Amino acid sequence: MIKSFSHKITISLLAITLLSSCSNLFDDPSIKSNPNAVTDVDVATLLSGTLLGVSMLHEDTDVRISAIWAGELNGLARQHQGYAEYIVSSQNFSWSPMYPVASQTRLIQTKADAVGDKWTKGVGQVLEALVIAKATDLYGDVPYSQAFDDVKYPTPVFDKQTDVYAALQTTLDNAIVNLSASAGLAFATQDFIYKGSVSKWKAAAYTLKARLYLHTGEYAKSVASAASGISSTAGDALVPHGTSQGVDYNQNYDFFRVNRAGDTGFDGAYLPTLMNSRIASANTKTNETALYNFYFKSGITATGSLDPNVVDGAFKSTAPHPIITYYENQLIIAEAQARLGDTAKALAALNSVRSGLAGGYINGQTLSTAGLKYDAYVLDDFSSAGLANPTKLASVQTALLYEIIAQRYIFFLMQYEAFNDIRRLEKATPIVQLPIPLYSGSQKPERFIYPQGEVNTNPNVPKPLPNQFTKVTIFQ
Repeated sequence: MIKSFSHKITISLLAITLLSSCSNLFDDPSIKSNPNAVTDVDVATLLSGTLLGVSMLHEDTDVRISAIWAGELNGLARQHQGYAEYIVSSQNFSWSPMYPVASQTRLIQTKADAVGDKWTKGVGQVLEALVIAKATDLYGDVPYSQAFDDVKYPTPVFDKQTDVYAALQTTLDNAIVNLSASAGLAFATQDFIYKGSVSKWKAAAYTLKARLYLHTGEYAKSVASAASGISSTAGDALVPHGTSQGVDYNQNYDFFRVNRAGDTGFDGAYLPTLMNSRIASANTKTNETALYNFYFKSGITATGSLDPNVVDGAFKSTAPHPIITYYENQLIIAEAQARLGDTAKALAALNSVRSGLAGGYINGQTLSTAGLKYDAYVLDDFSSAGLANPTKLASVQTALLYEIIAQRYIFFLMQYEAFNDIRRLEKATPIVQLPIPLYSGSQKPERFIYPQGEVNTNPNVPKPLPNQFTKVTIFQ
C-alpha cells in the first residue's frame, strides 16, 4: 500500500537515493518505521531534495518504457527486450519513488503554510501536479484524494482518472494564486530549475494546465492556459547535469552508456525511420539532419548499430533534460488551434517552434548548423500539392495536424508525453495518427500495470485488474 513518507524520509537520504538512481532504497523497511528519522527539515531544504525527486521521475525507467511503447526507442536485450515485446507483469512496476516524492511535495506545502510562504507553497503544488499527472497518465485510476495520510487512510481509494484530472487542474489553479502573491520567501539557492523565479514557475503551471486540457480534448481551455504559459525558451524547466558519475550525470547517459549499454537503441524503432523519411522528402523548407545526428550516433555499442548520441548530442552526461518547455507550450497551441479550426493561429505557433529550431536551440543545447533548416511554413504548403503534405491528406487542417503531431513526436524523445500522444491520438478528432508499427503481436500497450506491492496490500485496487492493453479512461 502507499505510505505517507512525508514524516519518515530524511532529505539527505532522499538526495542520495535520487542522485544515485537507486530507487530500491525506498523499499527499505527502516525508512518506513524508523522512529529516529529526521523530521525537522526547513522548507527550503525540503524543496531542494524534492526537486531532485521530481527531476529523477522525468528520466527514470518508466520514461524509457514509455519511449519503447511509443515506438521511439527499442528494447534490444535483457529486461528491455521484454518491454519491446510488451511482456510485462506487476513485478515490472513500482510506485517508489513516485509516491514518496509526491508526499514530499505535499509536505512542502504544509511547511510553507506554517511560515506563511505562498511562493514556496505554489512551487510545491506545481511539483505535486507534475508527479500525480505522471501517475495517472501511466496507470489510469490512482490514489490521490487519500494518498498522503497513511494514518487515516492506510489503504487509499483509487480515484477515477477523470476526477484526478479535475483535481489536478484545481491544484494548479491554487498554485497560480499562490505564485501570484505579492510576497513570499526567497528560494533561489535551493531551486536548481528556475533559480527562484516565481514568474517562471507560474508560467510552467499554466503550460501544465494546457497539457492536461489537451489530454482531455478541451482545446479552447488548453489554448487559454497556454497563452499564459512558458513564453520563451528562457522559461524551459530543464534538469541540469554534469560530469560526475553517481552524482550529476544525465540519467539517460548513465543508462545508455555506463550501466546498460546495448540494452536499448534505435535499431528497429520508428523515430529514426520517420526522421529519415522527412530528410529524404521533397520538403525544401526543412532539413532535420542536424537533429537526427543530435539524437542518434552509429557504432557506439557495435558496428553499424544506431545508438543514442551519448558523445556530443542529446544524451551526453552534461545534457539538460526537459520537464516542461516553451516548445511544448507552442505545440500545444498549434494542435489545439488546428483542432478548433484556426489553422492560421496553429501555423503561427508551429512556426515559432521551427524558428527556435532554426536557431539551433533544443532543451538547453545547440544543434550543429550542418543540415539545419526550418524555414517558416505558409498554409499553401499543406495543400494537396504542398511540400509539407507528402501523404496527400485531404485538407489543409489534417495535413497541418499531421506535421504538428510529427513534430511533437520528434521533440518528445525520452519524455513520456510521447506515449501520452500515441494513446490520445487514437480518439482525438479529426483522427490523425503516425503509422507507428508494433514491435510485437497485434495489440498496442495502453497503460502500465499496477505494482504487485499495491495489489497485495490495498484492497481498493481496481478489479478486475487491467492489463497493459486496457485503455485508460481519458484516452478511450
